[in-house]
Amino acid sequence: MDVYEKLRQILDTHPSGAPKSKAFDEILRFLFTPEEAQIAVHMSFSPRPIEDIASAAGIPVDETEYLLEFMAQKAVIFSRQKDGKQFYGLLPTVPGLFEFPLMRGKGTPFHKRLGKLWTKYRKDGLGASFAGDPTPLARVVPVEQTVENTIHIHPYEEVSKLIEKVDTIALARCACRASVGACQSPSEVCLFFDAPARFLIEQRYAREISRDEAQRVLTQAEEAGLVHTSSNSADRASFICNCCPCCCIILTCRTRLNLSHGFAASGFQPRIDAVTCTGCGICADERCPMHALEIKNDSAIVDIEKCIGCGLCVSACPANAMVLVRRNEQTDIPATRDELGIRVLKEKGKLEQFLKINKR
Repeated sequence: MDVYEKLRQILDTHPSGAPKSKAFDEILRFLFTPEEAQIAVHMSFSPRPIEDIASAAGIPVDETEYLLEFMAQKAVIFSRQKDGKQFYGLLPTVPGLFEFPLMRGKGTPFHKRLGKLWTKYRKDGLGASFAGDPTPLARVVPVEQTVENTIHIHPYEEVSKLIEKVDTIALARCACRASVGACQSPSEVCLFFDAPARFLIEQRYAREISRDEAQRVLTQAEEAGLVHTSSNSADRASFICNCCPCCCIILTCRTRLNLSHGFAASGFQPRIDAVTCTGCGICADERCPMHALEIKNDSAIVDIEKCIGCGLCVSACPANAMVLVRRNEQTDIPATRDELGIRVLKEKGKLEQFLKINKR
């Protein structure tokens, strides 16, 4: 079997998937040399020490160490240090192999070629694979100031609480906008936390920031009309993306690929005071990324089926005629990222394959 196809099959065991596609074959050949791919097929998503990988690949330790470190510097694999030893692991397609190489630099032939390949691959199958069915891997987190103040809000529903839980915060450029280039939204708005944050900082693909600066980034994103999204679990977040509907892999699952299960909406929806509403149309024409609002009889009305509960309409309402309230139907959110991954793998029939890859 071709080594690149073997690597793709290993990557496809992850919850985010890596469906077969000519575009993805080109991506793997673009990112990995044949020698690097030969080592990668002996790795797992759980980081392993150099000696274990060298033994599995049948390659001398010093040669393995050189190639692993070079791949980590290219951000095509993950690395971390533990007890003074370096460990290396595979990156999933999303978030990881797609985003990380595109985060440093911009506008080069490398970025343009890779961006076009990823854009094609998202349409060819990655978008549907990442979306999950029926359990999405990502969900919307509302602008917390837009939620009615009498409502109990869970910590995972507030971006400020997600930031409070983490130790390290990294700020990076949005790979989605770098690859598609379809809008002028702010690009340095992607937040990563803890282990992936430390890796990106160490490899100079992102910069470390404080909680205060992270909060300012989120405010800037909201003002620009970007949607807060994170992993679809209730524990510590590993990222917060700030998504536009024209470029970002999460929102375009619905806006471009028409996948209703592309991501989970927040647990909220807007309530509109028809008396206070002036029918100005800002919510419908300028803020809603899903086109879920329209003006009828001089008042805004919302299509709940299209609404994702982001709160962008509420935060921009000049008449203060809107507020987010609880949806009648609440989605079941996995308690942890591990539980989320296991649930998605079971739905895809790949749990056994994934566990086998990570036990070697």
